[in-house]
Amino acid sequence: MTKLKLRRLCKFCDVESTSCTGTGSCMTDCSITSICPHLEDVCVSIWRKKDDNVTIDTICHNPAHKLHGLVLEDYNNSKCEMRERNGMGSQFFICSCSEDECNDHLFFTPYSLDSQVVSVILVSLVPLLVLAMLVITSFYWYRVYHQRHAGVKRKKTPLDFSDAHAIMMDDDGSDSSSTHANNLNHNTELLPIELDAQVGKGRFAEVYKAKLKQGATGAGEHFETVAVKIFADEEYASWKNEKDIFSDADLRHENVLHFLTAEDHKVEKQYWLITAYHPRGNLQEYLTRHVISWDDLWVLGGSLARGVAHLHSDHTLCGRYKVPIVHRDIKSSNILVKGDLTCVLCDFGLGLRLDNSLSVDELANSGQVGTARYMAPEVLESRINLENIESFKQTDVYSMALVLWEITSRCNAIGEVKDYEPPFGKVREHPCVESMKDSVLRDRGRPEIPNSWINHPGIQVVCGTIDECWDHDPEARLTAQCVAERFNDMEHPDKLSGRSNSEEKIPQDVSVTEIEEIEK
Repeated sequence: MTKLKLRRLCKFCDVESTSCTGTGSCMTDCSITSICPHLEDVCVSIWRKKDDNVTIDTICHNPAHKLHGLVLEDYNNSKCEMRERNGMGSQFFICSCSEDECNDHLFFTPYSLDSQVVSVILVSLVPLLVLAMLVITSFYWYRVYHQRHAGVKRKKTPLDFSDAHAIMMDDDGSDSSSTHANNLNHNTELLPIELDAQVGKGRFAEVYKAKLKQGATGAGEHFETVAVKIFADEEYASWKNEKDIFSDADLRHENVLHFLTAEDHKVEKQYWLITAYHPRGNLQEYLTRHVISWDDLWVLGGSLARGVAHLHSDHTLCGRYKVPIVHRDIKSSNILVKGDLTCVLCDFGLGLRLDNSLSVDELANSGQVGTARYMAPEVLESRINLENIESFKQTDVYSMALVLWEITSRCNAIGEVKDYEPPFGKVREHPCVESMKDSVLRDRGRPEIPNSWINHPGIQVVCGTIDECWDHDPEARLTAQCVAERFNDMEHPDKLSGRSNSEEKIPQDVSVTEIEEIEK
């Protein structure tokens, strides 16, 4: 009988600060456990210290490939024994191991063996290893022979997804879940998912709240809540584009929607994307229901800018190269709100990877895409500078400025707060490109920023930033990174907490159960 091999479970957190001193042993304090995307992957932890900044990075990695230019040499260990490597630009320790979650407990030992000593040790151990393999192989075949002749027959059982898929709680501690595997589900069996209620519908797909079965417990079956985005057969191209973008491991960021997996449902002629579920819904819905405080604006706006800056960046937080991505459809309904009021970007169906290999013709063929209300002037006019990939990023910045205006318009620090309305609210509900050309190109119009908004020092900076981001000249706009830095440089609210100080506007016909769901 062939033994089913499951992919490894590893701690999988992005670069984060740590109290590990680089001596003795310590725990990573990473709260995220993920299933590795490949069978060959092992668990890896990286500890860095540059000046007073000490960080830990925990990931899955295939030892057949180099990591930061290094070959993983000790991945067959059951413990993660940290070894120092020189020439990495900072004090740098790395370890790898092959047991589930073994990269959580770190053991620091000096890396002082020279190559000759290592060679002697290896030569000494090879005969012992060969002997051990012979003993293990002999024992294995003895067991197989014994079981066959004893008439032992094992009943084949379905794959237990409680072992195959680890649950990763959201950063905000809500009951949403996601396994950040970033891969297509190649299992012969689809994930055991039960669709619940439809929570959204767009041009290309419908989004459902769903339950992912996590196996049986003493109290019965255990489920975790996920979101499922379902594409019809004719929307394959949009599903594939979004799946390909999500499959880039470097996309992983706290302000980008956590991705579980993608599935091809051949029988139903559907394509699925399975992600984390956020019960607060999208930003447009949240702003419609809530009047927010200055603290809330600072959190929402800053996290939005950090998410866009990460997409546009050509390197990860730990400094390695990544392909920049432009969203091309940034709007408040394509941004989700987490429990701690930070934003996450979603809906990458129109996203574009700005690979250096793209030709001008390929960029030109990407078309005039997006939502007309949020289109930058150069997109409406079809005059993007195809010779400079930064031009695509500048269109995202314009759209982000309109979303920042939406957030600001619902802040109680500006004085009287009116009912929510989208940018260019006097234009019809779903304006066409020609209607927006009249407002944005002919009239050079932008949403109004009343004088009363700038009475608050923080909002004054936000309004100045918005004004620079929606400039008619793309090259005059700020970068998303600059916007993120401005939010970071603003006076930090004295007592930020995960709980909002916002006032919620609840329709009178909402039931008690719905109110409780909103509060979650």
